[in-house]
Amino acid sequence: MENSKRTPTLLQAFIPIIVLIALLVLNRIIYGDNTLGGSNQMTLLVSAAVAAIIAGRIGYKWEEIFDGIVKSISSAMPALIILLIIGALAGTWLLGGIVPAMIYYGLEVLNPSIFLFATCIVCAVVSLATGSSWSTVATVGIALLGIGKAYELGEGLIAGAIISGAYFGDKMSPLSDTTNLAPAMAGTDLITHIKYMMYTTIPSFSITLILFLFIGFSSDGGSNSDDIVQLQLALQEKFNITPWLFLVPVGVIFMIIKKVPAVPALLAGAILGGVFGIIFQPNIIETVAGISDDFITASYKAVVDAMTTDISVTTSNEMINELLSTGGMAGMLNTIWLIICAMSFGGAMEATGMLRKITGSIIGYIKSDGGLISSTAGSSLFFNLTASDQYLAIVVPGKMFAEEFKERKLAPEVLSRTLEDTGTVTSALIPWNTCGAYHAGVLGVATGTYLPYAFFNLISPVMTVAIGFIGWKIRK
Repeated sequence: MENSKRTPTLLQAFIPIIVLIALLVLNRIIYGDNTLGGSNQMTLLVSAAVAAIIAGRIGYKWEEIFDGIVKSISSAMPALIILLIIGALAGTWLLGGIVPAMIYYGLEVLNPSIFLFATCIVCAVVSLATGSSWSTVATVGIALLGIGKAYELGEGLIAGAIISGAYFGDKMSPLSDTTNLAPAMAGTDLITHIKYMMYTTIPSFSITLILFLFIGFSSDGGSNSDDIVQLQLALQEKFNITPWLFLVPVGVIFMIIKKVPAVPALLAGAILGGVFGIIFQPNIIETVAGISDDFITASYKAVVDAMTTDISVTTSNEMINELLSTGGMAGMLNTIWLIICAMSFGGAMEATGMLRKITGSIIGYIKSDGGLISSTAGSSLFFNLTASDQYLAIVVPGKMFAEEFKERKLAPEVLSRTLEDTGTVTSALIPWNTCGAYHAGVLGVATGTYLPYAFFNLISPVMTVAIGFIGWKIRK
């Protein structure tokens, strides 16, 4: 029976991807920005089923296909566990006032004389703290846009600084879903992925800051910072803001530097966040727990709730409230659902030889590691343009090229870095992509207007391709 299996043709190998793209476009039309609510997950499973049907017709047994799917999902299990722990960490860091303190001191950086430079840094700090470019743009970003307009700066320029900072933080934050998704697809771990991204991300962000600094020198800044003050006052009303809170993230960073594995390091950070909440934020503890007459019980309930389910803190400032909510472990389940479905699709395509057929047709023209990296980056951009979703721009190329990276003896973090350097950041530059449409709608600035000034998003893919061809820091 083994000899009855036939190699899929290029057309057969592309049919599941064509079905995937067509259904993703349909989802975008019908569901709008809510495609991650389940429609994209179902689309991935349907596309996996199409791959299985085609494979069955060319001689593959269901057991072989299913074993490939199970193996693919198993390879993502470490990432899924880390995602759950990160959900817990995000909850306790909000409860303990650590994220609010990051936002508060980040706003301190804002200086009217270097507004664009400062705007980029503030958005980077907030996005690093929250792991979300969307929340950063919708909250602090809106406030900064209003202040920038008062300084009579162009809205495209201001929005470009906001988007650049927000995506730097999103890309480098361990709380970000794409930062967890990319290493899961490539087969590396979260901490290695983030550390390796620094070789391309830090230079890209440094160039971005220099550009905004030079542009800022030619603009006269005003001195009206009332909106920023109001945001800070709203945080102080609810939280005990103190530099002591930074002991927790510093402790986590220290553990990572000392090569403590990601799971125990992040779990320790989550527990410390809860402890600091009990010490520094007793009022928040009682509010979240809904218990005011038994602090011990309230402490236990608030910490457990913060780690496992959604909590929020309401201030007098509506704009900051969106940043002060988290879903805990439960909030990560949708991303975990997406990864399982994505790995099912990738596993079916891999087990039936379809991914190898597609990549083989492309790889035949690739003569160097730089060519492989640029092809991967180009594929991520292609899926951002066609599938209109940054998650699929990471998932599909990640599964397509993973085997070729292994055969060329390139470390999986080279692939994960390439996926994020392109898949994550270019999504905000495409008007019909979920990210581009969202940011344009929230800021009221057309994608084409801010695109020329979203320097970080433009430089990152160029940087990863350039470094690939130069051969610098391409880990074997």
